[in-house]
Amino acid sequence: MRLTAFISTVLAASAAAFAVQAAPLGPVAEIHVTIGPQLQDKADDYGQRELDYLAGDLRKSVEQALDRSGGLAAAGGTLDLVIEDAIPNRPTLRQMAVKPSLSYESYGIGGARIGGVLTTADGQRIPVGFRWYETDIRWSQTANTWTDAQNTFDRFARRLVTGEAVAER
Repeated sequence: MRLTAFISTVLAASAAAFAVQAAPLGPVAEIHVTIGPQLQDKADDYGQRELDYLAGDLRKSVEQALDRSGGLAAAGGTLDLVIEDAIPNRPTLRQMAVKPSLSYESYGIGGARIGGVLTTADGQRIPVGFRWYETDIRWSQTANTWTDAQNTFDRFARRLVTGEAVAER
């Protein structure tokens, strides 16, 4: 009898824990994406064009996710994002131009780290962030230059609209 009561208590507590989900962050009117200083230091290695491409790709991923969820609104807040770090799966054009020993056949694991702040329409500042780096090189064999970074951006965008990307600071 005691075991049944214990199991019922554990199951009820587990159900309550799973019922608590992150709340959406609210509407967003503007999205600004910048490159953080750590990644900007790699501009000579990767090429500034690549960093500009990453910023545009993150903005596009977030806009699409917010648009699908109804989170884009003219009366919303401002989302300021910073790409703090990014690692390519394959050498960039700049890297191959500088180091002739590299080729596009070279590959490795990549990923990215994103931070930022959502300033809501009423002035509340909510820190957001996400990082993800591939751990299995087997997935990189078919990857393009920024596949893992793009996957990070997409994962971040999905978590942002559900409120799961709120940074723990």
